[in-house]
Amino acid sequence: MPITFNPAIKLILDDLLLTHPLVHAGKMFGYPAYYVGKKLCMCVFEQGVGLKVPVETAAQLLERDPNVIPFMPLGRPKMREWIQINLSNAEDYKQYMPLFEESINYVHKQAEKTAKKTAQNIG
Repeated sequence: MPITFNPAIKLILDDLLLTHPLVHAGKMFGYPAYYVGKKLCMCVFEQGVGLKVPVETAAQLLERDPNVIPFMPLGRPKMREWIQINLSNAEDYKQYMPLFEESINYVHKQAEKTAKKTAQNIG
């Protein structure tokens, strides 16, 4: 299956995210992705953006935002913390920057908890 994504979305997200001190670019299944440390935070997937958010945020957005659907890449089942935003105009993703910030902070806090547990198990 060929990897397809909208390069205009990647350009917008690069501008929005790559100046953030916690975020760096990478790949997810060959798609452009953004990581916080070693943890996947969001990615450009087909004609949208998949991102990890708290379960409560995901549920609210799925209920209230018609641009948000469950993120199910490559036929995978729904994941409680993952959503996909689909917009016809790549520039409109700029309006979702507060949500992208929430995703970055959420993934960062999860990574810190994991690191703390690992340190406790080692020590």
